[in-house]
Amino acid sequence: MLIEAGFDIAFECPAPTPMILQLRIHPSRDADLLTPDRIASDPALPMRDYLDHFGNRVTRVEVPAGLVTFSDRFVIEDRGEPDETPPDVRTTPIAELPDDALLFLGPSRYCDSDKLADFAWSQFGQLPGGTRCMQAISDFVHSKIRFSYPDASPTRCASDSMHEGIGVCRDFAHLAIALCRCMNIPARYCTGYLGDIGVPVDVNPMDFSGWAEVFLDGRWWTMDARHNHPRIGRIVMGRGRDAADVAMSTAFGVANLKRFEVVTDEKVEGR
Repeated sequence: MLIEAGFDIAFECPAPTPMILQLRIHPSRDADLLTPDRIASDPALPMRDYLDHFGNRVTRVEVPAGLVTFSDRFVIEDRGEPDETPPDVRTTPIAELPDDALLFLGPSRYCDSDKLADFAWSQFGQLPGGTRCMQAISDFVHSKIRFSYPDASPTRCASDSMHEGIGVCRDFAHLAIALCRCMNIPARYCTGYLGDIGVPVDVNPMDFSGWAEVFLDGRWWTMDARHNHPRIGRIVMGRGRDAADVAMSTAFGVANLKRFEVVTDEKVEGR
């Protein structure tokens, strides 16, 4: 399957403003690209990339005062199959986890698992752990939070989502991650493209998506509590402890968002 994806995002800055952007796909998907994943700007600005400590590709740019638009379009090859689901396995004992998975067991900015530990153990502690616990958490979060774009909040953390019962995809992911960490299952946050491929078209405007990955049976598996079923065409852009590690943009000054459009469509042959 071929997927065409990209974005047009515009900011207006009252003064020259340094920015960092996390808008390119994760290096792990580079081999699947059929056309370049390259950010262009209007006006044209010098940009350079680096890899952060999570292995994400980050772009640095100095934005002048005024309006600037960042755009990208690329075609990527995808296996065209639903997310893989883990076998029925146990939770990996802490002593057997790889060193780089330990970072994803503790609380973080938006995944305040320390506030949810008592609830998590009372709710999921009788389960055998592993895959069954992961699925029970996904089911719980899916039913607990009502999706609502108008109620999005940049400061909402996992414990807030528990009390408010409302949010967007990142809130589903943050709560699921926090609860998994409470149960000693390493979990990390992912952001990227997820089009309406193989499912009814979402009435909401296309956006970047947020989901989780959990470590079971020696590898990382997708966990998407918002949709709560395997999806096709997921294209990861960044991974981290939570959304704070993979912010779409960070401005060291004032940068007002003026335009935000995301494209993720299956590409029809010959078009």
